[in-house]
Amino acid sequence: MAEPQNDTAANPLLAYGRWIAETPQEWSKEALDSAHREFIDVVAVMVPGAVEPVTGLVYDTVRPWGEGKVTAVGRRQGLSAPWAAMVNGTAGHVLDFDDNFDPPKAHATTVLAPAIFALGEEMGASGAACLDAYIVGLQIMGRVGQGVNPVHRNRGWHATATMGAMGATAACARLHGLGAEQAAMALSLATSMAAGFMSQFGTMAKPIHAGLAAKAGIVAAGLARSGVTAGLGTLDGPTGMNRLMVGPDYEALRDTLTDIEHGQTLRFETEHVGEPLLITEHGFRVKRFANCGSAHRAMDALLHLRVEYGFGADDVARIVVHAPKVHLNNLMYEDPRTGLESKFSMEYALALCLARGGATLADFTDEAVMRPEIRRLFPLIERDPVDRLEGVFPTTVEVHLKDGRVLTETRAMPLGSKAAPFTTAQYWEKYESCIAGILSDDEADALRQTLEHLPDLASIGEMTRHLAFNAGDAGRAVR
Repeated sequence: MAEPQNDTAANPLLAYGRWIAETPQEWSKEALDSAHREFIDVVAVMVPGAVEPVTGLVYDTVRPWGEGKVTAVGRRQGLSAPWAAMVNGTAGHVLDFDDNFDPPKAHATTVLAPAIFALGEEMGASGAACLDAYIVGLQIMGRVGQGVNPVHRNRGWHATATMGAMGATAACARLHGLGAEQAAMALSLATSMAAGFMSQFGTMAKPIHAGLAAKAGIVAAGLARSGVTAGLGTLDGPTGMNRLMVGPDYEALRDTLTDIEHGQTLRFETEHVGEPLLITEHGFRVKRFANCGSAHRAMDALLHLRVEYGFGADDVARIVVHAPKVHLNNLMYEDPRTGLESKFSMEYALALCLARGGATLADFTDEAVMRPEIRRLFPLIERDPVDRLEGVFPTTVEVHLKDGRVLTETRAMPLGSKAAPFTTAQYWEKYESCIAGILSDDEADALRQTLEHLPDLASIGEMTRHLAFNAGDAGRAVR
């Protein structure tokens, strides 16, 4: 795809604004199919996410601030677009079952899709327009993320919140059809809403980050559309995002960077904003387990060994996990006590795989994490954090059996990543497993029909209206 002419020099806000405004809606089938699949994935996880307590608390909080006609998942009463996006983003992220996207080191779709669905429903945007906005938003989310990562994320910023606000704003600017200058202003305004710390992992605040970022995209783009202006140095100026949200040593880190993965150069790409197209260049890490993706390489490795050699929990003396330090830092709960904490625990993840041969949604609840037969396995699991990037150092699991054998398996990428992508059939299998027991057969079929034909929908509201079920009727029993 041809790049729009760029005479904006090196200012990333201006370059990105122009790319958002002027890039033609001419995407490859590969890109459009990928975007469509991620919409299927995020809708699948939003449905059970709507039943979670935090989603209900967010809805109850924002409902008095702005009822409207935009669908809030799992609720009969709609909201105004920003608040619907906040509820739906929370629902999409609360189970930690949503995709990861490497360039920004973030969960991408659980921010982008709720913003696009809410604004698109309000505007009457077509399914094709929503897919276009998603590809554009993802590209800018990735480009900004590459300009501050890997250090930004590794130092404790939750990039789903920070980079998510930037991507959602780009997507909403595209839906609005903003011109280059207004799109740049929208991105600048979004930097004032980009926030979120990893210290919130394992709490209700963490999934709300995705909702806040989705809301920020609608608000920032709307303000710019109304004529609100902002500074042009908020990404790379003396007090821009790179120096404030990486650190005062930003320039030294940038200039001495040697190992580069996922295009994370600590530089904002301004000359070739759309090349390569990140959705096809990098793909996604689509999850088959509803917990932090940092555990998935180890889970895949242990499950492979368990099937290959047929051992059980009582046969194991110890398990040693050699993994990048940054992955183990994400999995900070060695003795999780709640369902939310269990999603960020290597010990719990591997204990589940060892005892049960996998993990389901029902395994990540307050009740499930306290099961004695699982907790007794925690002491068997040893961590070996290695201070190397994930792309350089794959995860290796060593299983030491009581009979003296040591079994080893290494994984560079998890199942569901570009290295081993899900088939379209596997996306639909995940959809069916997520909605089981929550939607009636008729509701599930109607939602699936519109999801399958999303690229051809005259209005995205034809799909989102099927998300207005009553989560209270589903209840916690479905988990």
